[in-house]
Amino acid sequence: MLQVGTRARDLVQQILTFSRRAQAERTPLQLHTLVKEALLLLRTSLPSTIEIRPRLDPHSGAVLADATQLHQILVNLCANSEHAMRQRGGLLEVSLEPVEVDATLAATHLDLCPGSYVRLTVRDTGHGVPPEVVERLYEPFFTTKEVGERTGLGLSIVHGIVMSHGGAITVQSQPGQGTTFAIYLPRLDEDSTADDETEHIALPHGQGRILLVDDEEALVYLGQTMLTRLGYEVTACTSSQEALALFQTSPHNFDLVITDYTIPHMTGESLAQAFRQICPDIPIILTTGLSPMALEQAKAFGIVTVLSKPWMAHELARTIQRVLAERRSEHV
Repeated sequence: MLQVGTRARDLVQQILTFSRRAQAERTPLQLHTLVKEALLLLRTSLPSTIEIRPRLDPHSGAVLADATQLHQILVNLCANSEHAMRQRGGLLEVSLEPVEVDATLAATHLDLCPGSYVRLTVRDTGHGVPPEVVERLYEPFFTTKEVGERTGLGLSIVHGIVMSHGGAITVQSQPGQGTTFAIYLPRLDEDSTADDETEHIALPHGQGRILLVDDEEALVYLGQTMLTRLGYEVTACTSSQEALALFQTSPHNFDLVITDYTIPHMTGESLAQAFRQICPDIPIILTTGLSPMALEQAKAFGIVTVLSKPWMAHELARTIQRVLAERRSEHV
C-alpha cells in the first residue's frame, strides 16, 4: 500500500509539474538543436557498451513546443532504452526527419491527422517487450521495472505531453527485437524564429567544488556525471540530512550548492538557510519542478538563482559558470 501511495504521489507531482507550464512558454523551436544538446548530456551518462547513433536532419523544420518538456521526453525515452540494454549493451539510434502524413497513414494511428510533421524516433536493440505489455505502456501506474528501481518520468506523462503539443506517439516492439518509439509533432509552416545561437556543440567547462542535492537518483547521476565531465568536483547527496551533515563537517570544501526544492525532511528553502548559517557566503542554486518562486523571495533565503526542473544542460552549466565567476570576483 505504501508503494502504491508513493507512486501515486510521484505521478500527481509530475502531472502538476507539466500542467503548470503555461502555453505561452511554447515557442518556435528547431528540434534538431534540442536533440543535439540532449545527446551531449546522454553521452556522459550512458555506459560505453551502448553506442549512440544520431541521424538528425538539420532541415527537419520547426515545431511550436516547450523545449524543457521535449528535452525531458527524449532523456526519459533514452533512459528506458538504456535500461533495456543494460546487461548486454547495444545500439541507441535517435533520428529526426520531416514527414508528410497522408490519409492512409493517419487512418492507422488514431491520434494523427494528415499534415506536415517532424518525427523524432528513438530505437534500441534491447530485450523488447511482448504485445500485451505494449498495450499497457501508457497506463499511469504500469511499469516493467523491478521494485525499488526508479521509473523516470513515466510513459503516461510522456504520452500526455506529446498529445498536449498536438502530436502523436507510436511504439513498435517484439521480445528480443528491441523497441522503437516515434513522436510526431506538427511542423510549422514557416522557418523558426528561434535564435540559432542557441545551437552549441560544447557545454561550457569550469572549475569548482559543488554539492549537489536531489532525492531523484536519476537526476543526481546525470547531473554529477555531466558536471564532472565539465571539470567540476561534484559531491552528490540524495538526502537533505546527509547533505547538511556533510556540509557542517567541511563547509569550506564547497564553492557552490545546488539543491532541489522538494526533498524529504527539509524544503530547499530550509536547507538553504541552514547552509547559509554555517557559511554565510556560500552561493546556492535552487531547482524546482513546481511554479518557480520569485527571485527576490528566493534571495531572502540566501538563494542566488532559481532554475526550473527538468533543467536544460546548457542552462545549468552556464548558470554555474556565472555564479562561480561572481563569487570569485567578490573574493578578489
